[in-house]
Amino acid sequence: MSGTAGTRIRELIVTPIAFRDPPLLNSNGVHEPLALRSVLQLVLEDGTVGLGESTGGTVRLERLEAAAKVVVGMDVFDTTALVAAIDAALRPTVPSSHERGWTSSAVEVACLDAQGKLLGRPVSDLLGGKVRDAVPFAAYLFYKWAEHPALDGRPAVGDDWGEALDPAGIVEQARLMQQRYGFRSFKLKGGVFPPDEEIAAIRALAEAFPGQPLRLDPNTAWTPETSAYVARQLDGVLEYLEDPTATIPGMARVAKESSLPLATNMCVVAWEHLRPAIEQRAIQVLLTDHHYWGGLRRTRELAVVCEVFGLGLSMHSNSHLGISLAAMTHVAAAIPNLDHSCDTHYPWNSADDIVLPGALELRDGAVEVPTGPGLGVELDHDALDRLHRLYLDSGVRGRDDTAYMRRVRPGYELRLPRW
Repeated sequence: MSGTAGTRIRELIVTPIAFRDPPLLNSNGVHEPLALRSVLQLVLEDGTVGLGESTGGTVRLERLEAAAKVVVGMDVFDTTALVAAIDAALRPTVPSSHERGWTSSAVEVACLDAQGKLLGRPVSDLLGGKVRDAVPFAAYLFYKWAEHPALDGRPAVGDDWGEALDPAGIVEQARLMQQRYGFRSFKLKGGVFPPDEEIAAIRALAEAFPGQPLRLDPNTAWTPETSAYVARQLDGVLEYLEDPTATIPGMARVAKESSLPLATNMCVVAWEHLRPAIEQRAIQVLLTDHHYWGGLRRTRELAVVCEVFGLGLSMHSNSHLGISLAAMTHVAAAIPNLDHSCDTHYPWNSADDIVLPGALELRDGAVEVPTGPGLGVELDHDALDRLHRLYLDSGVRGRDDTAYMRRVRPGYELRLPRW
């Protein structure tokens, strides 16, 4: 089939969207009321449409639009050449392979979705076949305000999750997550309060959910010394500590002082980071993310590298919708050595999904691998149009957690590390 006129790309449509996001706190500040994504529709000459999803914002939108010009006329099955063409087009202005990966990965996912539809096979089959029928995910817990406060004439914006600003609030949020989605492991986004307060929250979770895996991610809010202190305090309580401090050398210092496994999606985000991280024994668990590692096939290759060097494997997420969740699920299903549950923000944002309901469901802490062709999800065009209009009307063109926090708390200072 490859090389026939019907499999050539006629058009790549990139649609920026905005969707609701709760006031989730982190080491940089707080999530704004709207998050941004870009939705891709890769249209083939025969009318087949492959779907992709990427982070939003002006810079990444411009890169996707540049990629759209490059891929027209290319064969959808020639994904290696497609990625190389995108890479070559972006390289003069985007020297970072990590940054270029955001663009090529979104297009690659759309290509694989289209390929699967042409062949009548799920994407997991195109990645070598699934080794599990359902992919486990962790409840992603956040310290959060009860609502986005009234600001600049905008009324307050609440949600049904409520406030979580102390250990009791975090435990209650975890209970809601478990009741609604059946999660069996829990991740807390830290770096918000002094370390001893977050240690207390983890200990409260351990008491409330005995034997269930826990992890803590302060997003480099701590010095190596503070990180080592927390690691010692929570050794035997956490399955791993994620990105407590910045840089590969910083993580290596912490690793030397504690037996608690360290994980990252911040200091190892590109292929050139792997060698120094492995040589310095800086991490024990790598959180993959197909959005910036170059796509689903490259993520599958990354898993092999982790297996060779004895690194544990999990998966990172950002605020995302159903196309990304489907892609994450397919590649996770095809990785034999995925030994930790994956991250997902999906419960926080699923009410604004742009795929039709039915194909994806978080149940018992897992998502069953879609069995339909391609990604197995169908675009909800009405939802896409509504969220695109919201993007246009909102004027939001980038994410800045720190700037939003300063609008609410003018004296807020961003300091990393903070403790």
